[in-house]
Amino acid sequence: MRMRTIIKNRVQATLSKYNIRLNGISDIFSSEGRQILETRLCELPLHTMECVRKEMKVLDDLEVQIKKIEEEIRSMAEETEETRLLRTIPGVSLILAMVIALEIGDVNRFSGPEKLASYGGTVPRVKASGGKIFHGPVRSDVNRYLKWVFVEAANTVVTFHKKWADKHVSRPYLRLKAKKGHGKAAVAVARHLAEATYWVLKKREPYRERSHEFSVSSTRK
Repeated sequence: MRMRTIIKNRVQATLSKYNIRLNGISDIFSSEGRQILETRLCELPLHTMECVRKEMKVLDDLEVQIKKIEEEIRSMAEETEETRLLRTIPGVSLILAMVIALEIGDVNRFSGPEKLASYGGTVPRVKASGGKIFHGPVRSDVNRYLKWVFVEAANTVVTFHKKWADKHVSRPYLRLKAKKGHGKAAVAVARHLAEATYWVLKKREPYRERSHEFSVSSTRK
């Protein structure tokens, strides 16, 4: 899946380099996005166009392998109460729920949601200087599996934020994206999902939408 992400990033970087934008398409790798992309590839230099086509072929092969592996995991794994609860969190699939449950273990070992969010690599570094507070990149000494899970789930939310306009995590993403850009907005969503994971496991209740305004320390100025 990391290889899939690398290839997608390379394709997107190439399109950006030649200023090829697919307006109105949130996911250029969806069926609709692929069809439109194919009609625009002729705008690229010849050799670049061939490279992109080869990368898309590799991407298709990876998708087949990923689906096969996921099917094998589903056939071997037994769903538990924890994974059923975790799957109620936006963006969390069965595979991601399994990883979360196995990597967290007993959620009571964390004193609060912010501790789990930090352990899961969704909390940025905080620096104070001259009476001002600055938020840097997320920490590196974290559980990388949990970080991957929460980022994957956040990316799903970001991809479907228009379809999920009624979900809490979609509204703050749009607000934070306008102020701080896509990257920081996506990390804030990942942190929300990490903190939600704590409460879902702690209370042993399904995920519930927040009724109040989104607020986490990572979104403060």
